[in-house]
This record gives sequence, structure tokens and C-alpha cells, in this order.
Amino acid sequence: MLGIICFFQYQREKEFRTEQLDSQLTTYNFTINKFIEEKKANWELLEDYVRLFPDTSLRVTVIDTAGVVVFDSSVKKEVHLANHLNRPEIVMARTSENGKAIRHSFSTGIDYYYLAHRFQNGYVRSALPYNVNLVSMLKANMLFLNFMAFLFIMSVLALFLISKKFTQSIDRLRVFTQKAEKEELPDTEIEFPNDELGEISKNIVKLYKLQLKTKEEVKKEREKLITHLQISQEGLGIFSSDKKEILSNSHFVQYSNILSDQQFDSPDQIFSIPEFNEINQFIDHSLLFNELNIKKITIEKGGRIFSVQCVVFQDKTFEISINDISVQEHENELKRNLTQNISHELRTPVSSILGFMESILENPDLDPQRQKFFIERSFQQAQRLSSLLQDISMLNKMDEAKRLFDKEPCNLSEVILDVLNDLHLEIEQKECNLINKVKANIKIQGNRSLIYSIFRNLMDNALTYGGDKLIVEINCYREDELFYYFSFTDNGIGVGEEHLSRLFERFYRVDKGRSRKMGGTGLGLAIVKNAILYHNGNISAKKVPTGGLSFIFSLRKN
Repeated sequence: MLGIICFFQYQREKEFRTEQLDSQLTTYNFTINKFIEEKKANWELLEDYVRLFPDTSLRVTVIDTAGVVVFDSSVKKEVHLANHLNRPEIVMARTSENGKAIRHSFSTGIDYYYLAHRFQNGYVRSALPYNVNLVSMLKANMLFLNFMAFLFIMSVLALFLISKKFTQSIDRLRVFTQKAEKEELPDTEIEFPNDELGEISKNIVKLYKLQLKTKEEVKKEREKLITHLQISQEGLGIFSSDKKEILSNSHFVQYSNILSDQQFDSPDQIFSIPEFNEINQFIDHSLLFNELNIKKITIEKGGRIFSVQCVVFQDKTFEISINDISVQEHENELKRNLTQNISHELRTPVSSILGFMESILENPDLDPQRQKFFIERSFQQAQRLSSLLQDISMLNKMDEAKRLFDKEPCNLSEVILDVLNDLHLEIEQKECNLINKVKANIKIQGNRSLIYSIFRNLMDNALTYGGDKLIVEINCYREDELFYYFSFTDNGIGVGEEHLSRLFERFYRVDKGRSRKMGGTGLGLAIVKNAILYHNGNISAKKVPTGGLSFIFSLRKN
């Protein structure tokens, strides 16, 4: 048995030495091929490059796919060499990507050990003279084999003597590892013998449990960090040194699309917008000089002001935060004007109803046709007043949404279809071309009534103010573990930049006279925003470069 082992080791030693030589020559071949591809190297460049290799006796030959020698380090450039396509090592490389041979060279008159590799543009062959030194190097080291044989015998003897003593510790450690693999660690401590192996086993168990505890703590901290990132009111994105997204929250996706004139599929596309040129230059400079820096800029877009901060870390990753610093001011203005707007909006239909009713009461002999006209107008104003009160009631309920609205599994695709079916006649009358790109079976845990209000009010808004022959596109353009991201776009008349940041305010109207004439309450988009906020999402509006308006919003899955 020992003889077989020694013979096997002898063969392995020979193979190892041959593999060492092959590995060395392979490295040369691939290095030279890479140099040729990158530098488009000619004969002179290759000659200088080969001289840099430590093996002074190394012969390098570059052969094209037709067998013509492009370069040979052992001959002069002017020497014409025969076609090498039929050389044994090249023939072998044609079928198996590499080939080797020990043979006499017709060009130099020396015996060589050749190794050739096939590449896309031809062959690269390295060779060393097959002399006494090389033959000696390829032979197995008998001293090493003898030492290994002696060591093997001594190891077997020592193992035999020691195994009896430490069998108990090994068995218990084996049981522990089996349970650890299945995450079924025993509640009680495992008892090991009071010997060296027992002490080592105790330390292994202790270290494993410590590692397991640390892993759980790290997992919890990571979950806290991700949760904080997602619920943060600022847009946060973390990127690699090549400006690829590592992690980003929904606000970052939202703000990125607001800052851009095009819809992004991925947050890392934000670096392509002109407003980010200054940030791009800062990142490139910081990464080039490996500096820890912070950069802040302010961007105004769509009637909103964003504060953008970039931090470059020493591991060449960087973080970008985007804050909408105009929201709080808009909310304060909304609170100041809310009472006044409600009073003003209620006064108009009430005054109309009183005027019509007063005309009827003070003119008993009024023509019946005229009376009917006044009654119909009063009824229309009463309907408008009822709609206004319903919208106000809906908004008040949303302020207490957690208590008044229940959440249940909700199929968004079905809700959108319900909205489109309910508005079927209006869509046909307006000759509206509707493009619904929302896939089937998109589900969230939410309130169906509020989800319906989101898409119904957006459609009502587009049909009322967008004009005839409108094109409306509804799309769910992205999703991650927590959110779905939607866009609702039309090609209508749109609104001015100065109105974009105020569209979701209660009672805000772009054209007050025209809006009231069309029967709007001024609360539709406010309901949309609050319904989206209830589902832990966010919404913004932006102009479409080709004309029209685009609403970008997110809805949390659960």
C-alpha cells in the first residue's frame, strides 16, 4: 500500500512540475495576447515587451490564423519563417484551445518545450530550451517523496496513538457541527473532556455561538437601517464607484423622475441629467483622489426646490440625498388659506340656490317654464354643493385614516379596470385614446375605496381639463421589495411651471373661472395625494416636454 502511495505521489510530483511549467508558459501567452489586443503591438513593441520577462531563454512566437509567423523573439524580423499551421502544438491548439510538444526547432536548431494557445486573432506560443536544466526541473523530487513517505508513516503512527484518547471529543464536536448545520443547537452546554482537544472544542463552540449572536445583531441592525431608509422623508440613494445603484428608497426614485424630463427605469440614470453635472464632476474628482468629501447644491424644478447632498466615502461608494425643501412652505400656506377657500367655495352654490329660490317665491305668477329652469339650476348647484361636501368629508376622514379606513388585499389592476368601465361613456365622448400598461394581478394591502379614488380623480381631471382626442397612458414602470411605482400621463394642454407645486393643495385652481364652469370642486387632486399618503406613498406632477401633464406616484405593497 505504501509503495502504491509513493508511486502515486511520484507521478503527481512529475505532473505538478509539468503543470508548473505549463502554468508559467500559459501566463506568458495570455499576457502577450492581452498586450497585443490593448496596444495593437508590432514586432518592435513585442520584442521590447518580451525582454521584460525574467526567463532570458524564453522564445515567443505569434502566429495568425493562417499560420503566418507575425513575430518570433528568437529570429530577426527580416528572416522569413515557414508556415506554422502544421506544427504539432498548433494542430493540437486548433481543436483544444492549447497544445504542447517537445521537438527540434527548424528555425534555431534547438530542442524546445513548446506550449501554444489559440486566441480570437491567432496563436501565441511560448517555448523554453529542452536542455539538461529543464529535464531536471521536470523530474520528480525524490527527497521530497522520501520525506513524505517518512512523514506519512509517522503520521499514521501518531494518529493511531492519539485517536484513542480524543475520540470522545471528536464525536461530541461532530454531533455539535451536525446540529449547527441544521440550526438545531442544544439548549444545554455540551460537556467535553478536560484535555487539549476538549479545550479546543469548547472554544470552537463558544466562538460559533458568539458568531451566531453577532450575525443576528448585524441582521437586526441592517433591517433597522433599511427600514429607516424606506420611511425617511428624504430621498436617499447609495451607489458604487461606477455609479450603479446599490440601494435607494422610494423618495429618491420619485425625486429623480421629477428632476428629469424623461422617465427613469433605474435611479442611477439620474447622473445623465444636466442639473447633475456639478455633482458628477464632484464625484469624479473625489474618486480620482480618494478623498472623503461632501457637496451640496440646490436645484429648482417644476416649481419646487430640492436640496441635493452628495457624500463620497473612502471605500469609493457614495450617497446622494435629495430633500424637497419647498413642501413645508406650501403646507403652511395651505393651512392659512384653507378656511377662506372653504367659505368661498361654499358661498357660490349657496348664493345661486338662494337667488333662484328667491326669484320663484317673489314671483308666484312666474312662467312655469321659467320656474322649471330656476329649479333645475338650483338642483345643479345643490348637486355641486353635495359633491363639494362629500369631497371635504372624504379629506377629513383621511386625516383619521388609520381609524376609519380598513386595509385588505386589493388588486390594483381590477380597480383600474373598474374606473375605466365606469368612465366608458365619457372616454368615448371625448374620443380619448387610453393606453393601460399596468400588468394583471398587481396587488397591495390597502383600501379599495381610496385606490379607486386615486385613479378615478386622475381620470376625471384628465377628461375635464385635457381637451378632446386625448391620449392617456397609465403605467407601472418599476417595483421593488416595498413599493410599486406608477405614472399617469396625458398629452393635454398641461399647466404652467408655476402651478406644478400647488396642484395638490385643497381648492387650488389653475383657472378659477374655467374650473368652476366645468363643475370641479378643486379637491380631486388633494384627495389623490392624501389617498396615496395613506398607502405610505408619494406623488408629484411634472410637465411632459411634448405637451401635457404627468403624475408620478408610489404605493407601498404592504
